[in-house]
Amino acid sequence: MNRYFEDLFVGFRQDAGSVKVEEAECLAFARAYDPQPMHIDREAAERSQFGGLIASGWHTAALVMKLIAEARPFGDTEVLGMGVDSLRWPLPVRPGDTLSSEMEVVAVKPSGSNPKYGVVKFTVTTRNQNGEVVLVHSPACWVPRRPV
Repeated sequence: MNRYFEDLFVGFRQDAGSVKVEEAECLAFARAYDPQPMHIDREAAERSQFGGLIASGWHTAALVMKLIAEARPFGDTEVLGMGVDSLRWPLPVRPGDTLSSEMEVVAVKPSGSNPKYGVVKFTVTTRNQNGEVVLVHSPACWVPRRPV
């Protein structure tokens, strides 16, 4: 089902699915993009405040972006990301965790620069298998208005 600006309202929620965090992917991502000891060196990670390997927060954010893209909350409607107002990692993500994300609309307003679009702000909350929040971010998107 295609969704447009007019279909969204404050409080609208959309499940984005879940993903298991694989150790090999964590290591590969961190080696390429965030090569800090707690992400790539088991022995150093064991000695750290985390007591073991943790996923890069950026890997976690990328996994959640993939979940949202694959969930297709707008169907075939093309939506453009405008930015992220906040991004927080309250708890580390570990290899073997299963993450689940939910999007909630927190603000809607017509675009001031283009009447064919609206601006929709979301809060995306990601939890691990224990229900603990591991990522919260607040993207703003440019969403097309329903064609006339």
